[in-house]
Amino acid sequence: MLAIAGGKGGCGKTTTALGLAVALDGPTLVVDADADMPNLHAMAGVPRDPPAPDADSDPNRNPDPNWNPNSLGHRHPDHDGVRVCPAPAASGEARRTAGGGRTDDGTTARLDRVREAAPDAGTVLVDCPAGAGPDAAAPVRAADGVLLVASACAPSLRDAAKTGATARALGTPVVGAVLTRSRLSPASVESLLGCPLLGVVPPVDPPVLDDARVGSAYRDVAVSLQHHKDII
Repeated sequence: MLAIAGGKGGCGKTTTALGLAVALDGPTLVVDADADMPNLHAMAGVPRDPPAPDADSDPNRNPDPNWNPNSLGHRHPDHDGVRVCPAPAASGEARRTAGGGRTDDGTTARLDRVREAAPDAGTVLVDCPAGAGPDAAAPVRAADGVLLVASACAPSLRDAAKTGATARALGTPVVGAVLTRSRLSPASVESLLGCPLLGVVPPVDPPVLDDARVGSAYRDVAVSLQHHKDII
């Protein structure tokens, strides 16, 4: 299970999750872990609601109505090997700290169920929330590895570096980074992020994933990730 993470909103995490899902060999399941600002379903062109439970679903084993163990996400309309699991609607029942801050909102349990119910789903990619709070840390902690995503600007790179430091503190290895909306990588990116730069995605007009240059960039990232068999 690979977490696609970065501290800055809008840096290209969702684009990277879907672009990489298409580029990797074999089936992939992309899971949206951002219950507050989900957009994976919209970019993928699938329904916002999770798939309807199958008749054979066992409610005692999986009581969460937002999780259907027998339908692992919606099939991507353009890529048969890719399934997309939208984030459940925010329930307002997320546990909070005494100061009012959000704690783990159920993401850890949800991803544990992904592990249990999706042994044949292939590679699992998790589109993480932005920021550095507990809701962003939960999928990073649950993952086997992290791929950092940043755009080529100082604030985004600094936030990605903080995300990488958080991942390492949680015991999750950072396998590499992707730089989005850039033609060249700024000097010292790898040193700043503490990991290899696996790909640079060029700036293109939307729809970004329809551009052949973007597809080629994510295929390069996929090739670089192939030796991380324990993670993907």
